Amino acid sequence: MSLYVDIEKDLGSFKLKVKFEQENGILGLLGQSGCGKSMTLKCIAGIVKPDKGKIISNGTVFFDSEKKINLSPQKRKVGFLFQNYALFPHMSVKENIQLGIQNLSKEEKDEITSKYLKKFKLEGFENRYPWQLSGGQQQRIALARALCLNPKILILDEPFSALDYHLRSNMENELCEILKDFGGNVLFVTHDISEAYRVSDEIIVFDNGLSLPKKSKDKLFAHPSCMTEAVITGCKNISACDIIDIDTVFAKDWGFKCKLDKGVNKDSKYIGIRAHHMKVVEEEVENGENLFEMTVVRVIENSFSYNIHIKNCDNENNLPLQMEVDKNIKKVKVGQTIKIKFEQNSVFDF
Repeated sequence: MSLYVDIEKDLGSFKLKVKFEQENGILGLLGQSGCGKSMTLKCIAGIVKPDKGKIISNGTVFFDSEKKINLSPQKRKVGFLFQNYALFPHMSVKENIQLGIQNLSKEEKDEITSKYLKKFKLEGFENRYPWQLSGGQQQRIALARALCLNPKILILDEPFSALDYHLRSNMENELCEILKDFGGNVLFVTHDISEAYRVSDEIIVFDNGLSLPKKSKDKLFAHPSCMTEAVITGCKNISACDIIDIDTVFAKDWGFKCKLDKGVNKDSKYIGIRAHHMKVVEEEVENGENLFEMTVVRVIENSFSYNIHIKNCDNENNLPLQMEVDKNIKKVKVGQTIKIKFEQNSVFDF
């Protein structure tokens, strides 16, 4: 299956400009609230009309501004799982599922409904109403309604955001199992970094309406290519830098030199390292690459780890860094001087 999207739309506060192509797998759309992710989905589904561009699914032109083609949502057959599920409260579970298949005979509709009620372990619920169901059950009903269309594209708009924390893990696992059997394109919108990594195969980051180039999730997290990608993927330690040589920079905000394993891009202005890629060195080591003496300025205890804020105190203008360590590491105290190691292959520049 293939999906090609190249569209623009003026939204007043910003301009949506999206371009990508997806052959298979789950494509994550990651970005802050209001950056254009959900609007992109609505344009693909035919709910909103772009100002210009093209949308083509498996050879079928959904939208072409030059040729004045704009298929209706019904003709696009896109399965859409809305953030709040969009179930009709006055309709039963059965009626909600059958909304998109009204053109079939009663026997066909009942057969499809029974199939998905069984698949999602909701047999016996067909005559209940949405308000009589749990959040997880409501999500499964909405997903059944989307899938019974036999769609070529399945759109998931922050499908776990309405669920309580303890339900999210179970529903995420269930959804991933269901998607294994789905042969079409899947677009998955979220602003949760960890969720995007677990569910998606590839990810597009949105920056105020602009879709950045698609990347594999591993490449995106290992080496963000701009400030937006670094921040949205959760990097807490970013410093402006001056390039010293082909593999060394001076981190201006931290006040020390740092080596990069794969060399420095000549156009780089920043370096970053993730909180869990910094290690406390407990044994005696006199020198080494990316080994720094730092002062502990704050310790925050989490359920299974510590967030430790550390600082190079040679200059009061230096900014602190954040590191995350497991609780099996010897606890450090505020004011203590510790040695910190940056693994060279974990430091990235952009």
